[in-house]
Amino acid sequence: MNQVILNSINEASKVIGKTWPLYTFVASNPLSGYEDASFEEAVSSAQKHFNANAFPAARLYRQAWEKGDIDKKVMISLLKANGLSETPEVYLKLLESQKSTEELNGNHAVDRIMAKWLSAFLDEGLAEWDMPYRSEGFYTAWRLLVIYDSEMGTNSLKEIPKTSAETLEQLLKDYPETDYTKLFTHHLAALPGWTGYINHRTQSNSDWQKDFPIDLMDYLAARLWTAHKLNVPILPEKTEDIPNDLIPKLQHLWLQAWEQSWQNQLVKTLENGAISTASKNAAALPDAQMVFCIDTRSELIRRHVESKGNYETFGYAGFFGIAMDYQSLNDGITRKSCPPILASAYTVSETAQADKKAQFLAYGTKNELIKFADYFLKRMKNMLPSAFGYVEGSGFYYGLSLMARTLAPGLIYRKNQKNASHMEATCQPNINRALQEKTDAPGIPLEEKVGIVKSAFDLMGWKQFAPLVLFVGHGSHSANNPFSSSLDCGACAASPGRHNARMLAKLANLPEVRDALAKTHDILIPEATLFLGAEHNTTTDDIVLFDSEAPESHGQLIKNLKSNLSKAQQTATQNRLGSKGNSVSTAQQKANDWGETRPEWGLSQNAGFIVAPRHLTKHTNLDSRCFLHSYDWELDISGTSLEGIMQGPMVVTQWINNHYYFSTVDNSIFGGGSKITHNITGKFGVVQGNGGDLKMGLPLQSLYLSDDAMYHQPLRLSVMIQAPISRVSKILARNSSLKTLLDNEWIYLMVMDPKQNNEIYRYKKSIQWISTSENKVETNLVKIDISELATTEITM
Repeated sequence: MNQVILNSINEASKVIGKTWPLYTFVASNPLSGYEDASFEEAVSSAQKHFNANAFPAARLYRQAWEKGDIDKKVMISLLKANGLSETPEVYLKLLESQKSTEELNGNHAVDRIMAKWLSAFLDEGLAEWDMPYRSEGFYTAWRLLVIYDSEMGTNSLKEIPKTSAETLEQLLKDYPETDYTKLFTHHLAALPGWTGYINHRTQSNSDWQKDFPIDLMDYLAARLWTAHKLNVPILPEKTEDIPNDLIPKLQHLWLQAWEQSWQNQLVKTLENGAISTASKNAAALPDAQMVFCIDTRSELIRRHVESKGNYETFGYAGFFGIAMDYQSLNDGITRKSCPPILASAYTVSETAQADKKAQFLAYGTKNELIKFADYFLKRMKNMLPSAFGYVEGSGFYYGLSLMARTLAPGLIYRKNQKNASHMEATCQPNINRALQEKTDAPGIPLEEKVGIVKSAFDLMGWKQFAPLVLFVGHGSHSANNPFSSSLDCGACAASPGRHNARMLAKLANLPEVRDALAKTHDILIPEATLFLGAEHNTTTDDIVLFDSEAPESHGQLIKNLKSNLSKAQQTATQNRLGSKGNSVSTAQQKANDWGETRPEWGLSQNAGFIVAPRHLTKHTNLDSRCFLHSYDWELDISGTSLEGIMQGPMVVTQWINNHYYFSTVDNSIFGGGSKITHNITGKFGVVQGNGGDLKMGLPLQSLYLSDDAMYHQPLRLSVMIQAPISRVSKILARNSSLKTLLDNEWIYLMVMDPKQNNEIYRYKKSIQWISTSENKVETNLVKIDISELATTEITM
């Protein structure tokens, strides 16, 4: 194989990200391959390769400007600093005057044909009849079948090379090797959704990939052969671009002004929230403590829970520190339940509770019957011999069902919830090694169980334990929603967080784990403290406790807590939905309405990530715009916990933020398009209408109030950490990848230094900082000497 071709494909593949399947639809940066370049360079490349908008449209700037979200003083200052002397209004009108450059892709015919072949080959069970030869791999299957494709004209099997490598070598023999990367980049970027899914398949090495292999070389070979047969130029023609540096410069300046305006408001809010150490330590032992995911939706429910009683809340990544896969009892499928960047070390499955083996078996039997009935009905609907008769015979009953789902979705939701048999009432989670062999001993060593629990306590800065401690995962509920997994827990790879929460609670309740924590780590958990798993439904704000094994001694505490959580649900839904009536009923209706395009807003409007103790934000309404991670700098002397937060949750929240940003600025390319014309393909993805590119981002309705009025504000993530600035600088000096994200402005970083009266500093390139308390940048630029960071605690 020509090594130059291989290297060129690898280089070209950086232009595309990953497209995740619907059932594990996690947020990711579609320009992740460009993170080593500056944000400005990345969006310029995106505009060139994808013909996409990578800055907000002028109408979005206009909406923010007229709403007051862009501070006029900030905007004028940035314009002057860049040598622009006209008023902001003049430059905004200039942006608005720019005509759209959208045009039909010159490779439209090739794109349409390739999308057809990919949807057939990559199908994961939606089609009744499989594409022949799939087990031989994409290129071989395509080669054996394309001779029957009338759209391709006449083809002889003999004229098509037997391997993808031979095809590329034959088609590229007349092109200079220096053009290979450009050529491959052009063709990979033409269908970034589909090629991103090939990327996902090859890198995840899933069972589908093992059974039906495909890679970018196979795709490029088939695509270039198709272009050759259709007489479409393989190498795009060179076009002379008329330079206009002012427009992208203005677009970037307006974005920066918008972001700085929001940051200034955040700084003001957090400065007001900074309270004395004496005050924060004076709080009495709470009746219960609850650990929520750092998800922005948790910010709202935490406020309302805290207002209903003597409760303390924490923020922690929703997989609760367990790098696990979860084997579902409902369908037997094992799914990832930790961040995609982590390799799964464990597999968690369900076993019967000690005194409920009979109920466990009954649940399993009932579930098997439900699965069979579901399978049978789908087969009857989809098989050609039975489809017409089935529809004729069942039409009346389907009509009644459709009427009920349309007219009374909330009522049906409540009825289903009441009649549901929850497996958590009869099961308990059981943890083992990932991919454990039958000969291995069950379970995992005690030291690993202790390590999982201790890590959670360390990262959150835990000081005392209440009688009740809840680990609250989160999930969502919506009907007729292909992108429903995008509303679940991103830290759990788009799975609900309930399984991780239950597993951590079980580990923390084990007597041997508590003994080891006390003896080895001096972490004393009172005997009266009970840990419970729970789940927050982000669509209805209901919090369910998994308390079937709770002892009677905690019965009254749990009863009181449930009552207060019900009150918190009522006020939280009123706050979120802007309703003063029966807001819970309204939320339930939205959750089960099959025509509802916005069951909830997910993480829309996310803009900030705060790493600090809760007291800094407790009395502040952050409007569900910030991820909140608990952290106490005084308990993290070595900085190890903060480094873990910055390496993990901070990077993941940046992915989420960019996923929402790019889905908003160009929904047709980077987003999911309109839900109105969605069609599911292959069970794994969505296309718009009857074909085209695979959608890789969020639907329009998840980001916009209407087709033109935005709900999500496309701003880059602003991170605020309360810790000594020297500690943060040391971490950045040790982690070049984090420093690169900051230097290239994919993330903004601010530090509130508790050793300097909570003075706030903004990060500049090369580990330099600017104090926010001074107006003149020149007088307050602070540079940390990196050579001293390994050994010296620097006093600013």
